[in-house]
Amino acid sequence: MKLDSQNLPLEYSTETNKMNILGFWIFLSAEIMLFATLFTSYFVYVDRGVGSGPAGAEIFELPPVLIETFLLLTSSFTIGLAVHAMRIGRVKAMIGFMVVTLLLGAGFLSVEIYEFIHFYHIGATLQTSGFTATLLTTLGTHGAHVTFGLFWGIMIIVQVLRGGLNARTANKSFIFSLYWHFLDVMWIFIFSFIYLKGMM
Repeated sequence: MKLDSQNLPLEYSTETNKMNILGFWIFLSAEIMLFATLFTSYFVYVDRGVGSGPAGAEIFELPPVLIETFLLLTSSFTIGLAVHAMRIGRVKAMIGFMVVTLLLGAGFLSVEIYEFIHFYHIGATLQTSGFTATLLTTLGTHGAHVTFGLFWGIMIIVQVLRGGLNARTANKSFIFSLYWHFLDVMWIFIFSFIYLKGMM
C-alpha cells in the first residue's frame, strides 16, 4: 500500500480492502433491487389513485424538490472532495468535507420532512390511495437510507478523530462515499421519474 510521509494510506490494494469493497458492491446490488421493486410498484399504482385521492400534479411542489436535488447533488461533490483529500493525506480537509456532506444531507432530510407534512395536510397519506402509498414508501425508503448514511458518516468521522487515518478508516470512508453516491443516483431517478413526470 502506498503511504505518504505521515504513513497515511493513499491506495486500497490489500486483499482485505478488495474483499470489503466487493462485498459492498454486492450489498448495493441488493439495494438496487429494492429500489427497482419500489419504482415498479409506484409505476403500477401511479394512475390508480385518480378519484380516490390527489394526483402527483396536485401535491408536488417544484421549489422543495429543486432544493432537495441541489442539496443532495452538492453533497455528492463534497464527498468526492473528501475522498480526494483522504487520498493525499489531508485529514483535516477530509473531515471538513465530510462534515459539509452530512450537513447537506441533513438539510435534504429537513426539506423532505416538510414535504411529508405538506402531503399529510392535503390528504396524501399511506391510506389515501395506491399512488400515495407507493409514493410515500419510495420517498420514505430513500429518506431512511439518507438518515442511516448520516449516522454512518458521523461514526467514521469519530473513528478518524480518535484513531487517525489508517488503512481501516480509509477503506470505511471510501465505501461510505460509494454508498452516498448511490443515494444520489437513486434520487436522480426519483426526481426524474416521480417528480418531473408527476408534474406534467
